[in-house]
Amino acid sequence: MAHPTNPPGFLLANLDKVRHWAQTRSMFTVTFGLACCAIEMMATGAGHYDLARFGMEVFRASPRQADLMIVAGRVSQKMAPVLRQVYDQMPEPKWVISMGACASTGGMFNNYALVQGVDQIVPVDIYVPGCPPGPQSLMHGILTLHDKIMSGEIAH
Repeated sequence: MAHPTNPPGFLLANLDKVRHWAQTRSMFTVTFGLACCAIEMMATGAGHYDLARFGMEVFRASPRQADLMIVAGRVSQKMAPVLRQVYDQMPEPKWVISMGACASTGGMFNNYALVQGVDQIVPVDIYVPGCPPGPQSLMHGILTLHDKIMSGEIAH
């Protein structure tokens, strides 16, 4: 039933809510798989877990077509500038998920060759814990990101 002050056939919505809804239903992911977590990230895109139901069926190879970066695995000091360059090439708005203990904190590799947390290079929105985290954990992280975007908690 239409609202008494609105003519029939008109739908009113908050523009920000519509924008957030569209952003969460059409995320394109640039993959940055660096270690064993990348295998679990690939499994998340397979038919058993089916990211397509969230509008995320294609992992992009080009950062210019992506708005979500999933950093899966340990990041070496040599790879850090490449990671930052890929992040800088992504259009706004953009989000980052740090997947696994190695990407989030350096994991068990506490040495000079590895970055001790990808948040030293790019701003991270969601941390997915585990070594390696399973596809269910990554999907939970993605859905948590969707919830934060919908609520306006993360504004890019």
